Amino acid sequence: MPELPEVETVKEALNQNVKGRMIQDIELRYEPMIKNMDSEEFKNKLKNQTIQEVSRRGKYLVFHLDHYYLLSHLRMEGKYFYADDEFELNPHVHVIFTLDNGKRLLYQDTRKFGTYHLYDKEIDLETTSPFQVLGLEPFSQEFTPEYVKQKIYNKKKPIKSLLLDQSVVCGLGNIYVDEVLHRAKLHPLTSSSELTDKEIEDVVKYTVEVLARAIELGGTTIRTFTSSHGILGTFQNELLVHQRKGENCYICQTPIEKIKVGGRGTYFCPTCQKLLSKEMK
Repeated sequence: MPELPEVETVKEALNQNVKGRMIQDIELRYEPMIKNMDSEEFKNKLKNQTIQEVSRRGKYLVFHLDHYYLLSHLRMEGKYFYADDEFELNPHVHVIFTLDNGKRLLYQDTRKFGTYHLYDKEIDLETTSPFQVLGLEPFSQEFTPEYVKQKIYNKKKPIKSLLLDQSVVCGLGNIYVDEVLHRAKLHPLTSSSELTDKEIEDVVKYTVEVLARAIELGGTTIRTFTSSHGILGTFQNELLVHQRKGENCYICQTPIEKIKVGGRGTYFCPTCQKLLSKEMK
């Protein structure tokens, strides 16, 4: 699934390609992707709207139009392509935006999990159903150890699950949580309520560092994800644990292990990330 760095990379590519372009027509090939209105209303409202810019909130892309906000979530395998009329459409292209320069913005999604919400610009986006459940952005000045400490107070949920909770901090996903916890030397099953102040500081520090580095490298290319224009991220070359089961830890040479935490495949080093009880800290 595209996480914050991948969505940020897509956002930048979209701004380069479609910012300032008017949507002349829309073709929907899979209508269930439209979540808060019927498909005809969706298409009619989008026609003749200019894309002023594209921003990001968590894992959502936000198209700022003349009169509306268009929210797009890529889910598992969503991709955008900026193409001309000669581009051969495949069965997985489900939304086609025809632009005023003759080009098309195509949304492709093999699993059809992606979603669209369209809202009038008068509304505060933070009050909408997709955004009202989101926590802080990890690059926000308010994302501090004190904020995290407040969020985890008396919570016995494993730290891996807590960091995946979008109501705590938005944009983090499976790949980057594994990498953050390895750098913080925390076992993914560590109870959130048992974290020391130093460990919380490390979680905040490495969350910001890992995400910033991943954005710099264009994200991580895992399985079928690519950004707009087929851009491939290269952060996968710097992964320390994720998808490295059986390979030696770069720090201590212990083989990386894989377990399930909250139903998610989780990679960690059993030596660098020992599970310690509160009494041992």
